[in-house]
Amino acid sequence: MDDLFEGRPTLAALREQARGCTACPLHEQATQTVFGEGPDDARLVLVGEQPGDQEDLQGRPFVGPAGQLLDWSLEKAGIDRATTYITNAVKHFKWFPRGKRRIHSKPGTLEIKACRPWLDQELALIQPEVLVCLGATAAQALLGASIRVMRDRGRWLASDLAPHVMVTVHPSSLLRIEDDALRKDSIRQFVRELRLIPEVLSS
Repeated sequence: MDDLFEGRPTLAALREQARGCTACPLHEQATQTVFGEGPDDARLVLVGEQPGDQEDLQGRPFVGPAGQLLDWSLEKAGIDRATTYITNAVKHFKWFPRGKRRIHSKPGTLEIKACRPWLDQELALIQPEVLVCLGATAAQALLGASIRVMRDRGRWLASDLAPHVMVTVHPSSLLRIEDDALRKDSIRQFVRELRLIPEVLSS
């Protein structure tokens, strides 16, 4: 894959190159590559795990139920999604069939490593001031296996990837909380963590 990145590519060129990525078997069952989306000069980058069913069909990150919750949470936190670059650690949807439904399956280490060059290039081109990892897959892919989301969430971590780096939960995990009161409380905590972002961007 190294020959794809000669010189200084643009995000648009990377997105086009990624359409044909066959670095791991996930491309065989996915509808399409789902690359990152947002402005080239975004000050904030959000990194999730992988596309879901709706993302795979539409070719855009975070447009399904988790994306809708993320959009709502960003708005509550005073963050404009249009100025934010949003991507995933893995660019193809990994799933297994259950009747007529496609059920999300957690990507493995080899699949995450296969996609890492794309993510590295996205971050290198954007050079964000703030990087937020949504969920354990993104956090451990970028920050190492020692990161624990529930232990380390909601605080600024030292990293060479950006001046300000944070890990928090993936919005899909909030949607899976069955207890209504607990789910609402967890969403409020998620929003409180996102509100730390405008604070550092305005300082």
